[in-house]
Amino acid sequence: MSSPISFQTEAVCSWSGARAGRLITPHGVIDTPVFMPVGTHAALKAMTFDDVRDCGAEIILSNAYHLYLRPGHELVKIAGGLHQFMAWDKPILTDSGGFQVFSLDHLRRITDDGVYFKDHKDGREHFIGPGKSMEVQNALGADIIMAFDECVKNPATFEEARAAMIRTHDWLDICVESHARKADQALFGIIQGSMYEDLRRESVDVVTSHDLPGFAIGGVAVGENRAEIERIVMFTAPLMPVAKPRYLMGVGTPWDILYAIRCGIDMFDCVSPTRLARHGAVFTSKGRISLRTSAHSKDFSPIDDACDCYTCKRHTRAYLHHLVRLKEMSGATLLSIHNVRYLIREAKAAREAILAGNFREHFERLAPLLSTPESVSGSSN
Repeated sequence: MSSPISFQTEAVCSWSGARAGRLITPHGVIDTPVFMPVGTHAALKAMTFDDVRDCGAEIILSNAYHLYLRPGHELVKIAGGLHQFMAWDKPILTDSGGFQVFSLDHLRRITDDGVYFKDHKDGREHFIGPGKSMEVQNALGADIIMAFDECVKNPATFEEARAAMIRTHDWLDICVESHARKADQALFGIIQGSMYEDLRRESVDVVTSHDLPGFAIGGVAVGENRAEIERIVMFTAPLMPVAKPRYLMGVGTPWDILYAIRCGIDMFDCVSPTRLARHGAVFTSKGRISLRTSAHSKDFSPIDDACDCYTCKRHTRAYLHHLVRLKEMSGATLLSIHNVRYLIREAKAAREAILAGNFREHFERLAPLLSTPESVSGSSN
């Protein structure tokens, strides 16, 4: 099957399997490993797209579920597709909406055909199944689109995880058949199976039996602890095709990214940089800190001396503390710029280490600084 994207591996770390590559899409080339900032509603909260470009973003993620509800995929299609609607000329990935629908719990009813759910804002009932998800994402026109899947929250029983996995596989068949823009939109399949290695192996076999342009690990960071996430990513990633891009969905703390790269993952997304910024928290090379605390009120150094972002070049912790405490909107913007740039720069630094042949040293130097407990969250900002 011809593909609208191509993936080239440039270097592989013999110690870990970490990869550096190039993902070529209709809207540009992406150097991997890559962190993808999340603009759920076709916008990154508190940031302009000039801010996002200046942070070095090569691709962003938007969410089909939210755009289906507001403003509607038909309107976006009339506007010329998501790239035109957003005025973003670089690659875009759209999530199918599966994670968002299944996180609604009390507002949804799952059937073998799809999911009936109530709008989380106005209570109106809607239906999304694999065919509808393809219709919505074809209308949005992103470079990479995701299959509709069932994501179970953890802890899940083996029976619950297996039932969701089988439904995910059945829905993938429908997604492949329903996908109407195969020439210019790359459909990625999603591997499920919760925390059960035998299910993950089975899911890899079934999902990758489709000759798709890329594959993703779904169903992590949905209630399990960090050790369980690491175990499943370490187990699953090496089973995935080496010639296709590998995407780990919905995780994105600095440690998550570094560990996933070590396992051979190429792409990641998370809302953490903008969400944490709105609460005054920022990533630094010495760990995460809160600028809300009074310890920073007279600190005239930047957030991080090693950071090259707009915020660190121009503003001090004392000033940012002042903005955060007064809930100034500019505070959320400046902290979001730093956090987004931090994660993009972290992925690029790992790429450079892989290409230079010293990724093991890079990993072992950063691991003690980054592997402290932090919350992880799914992909909706």
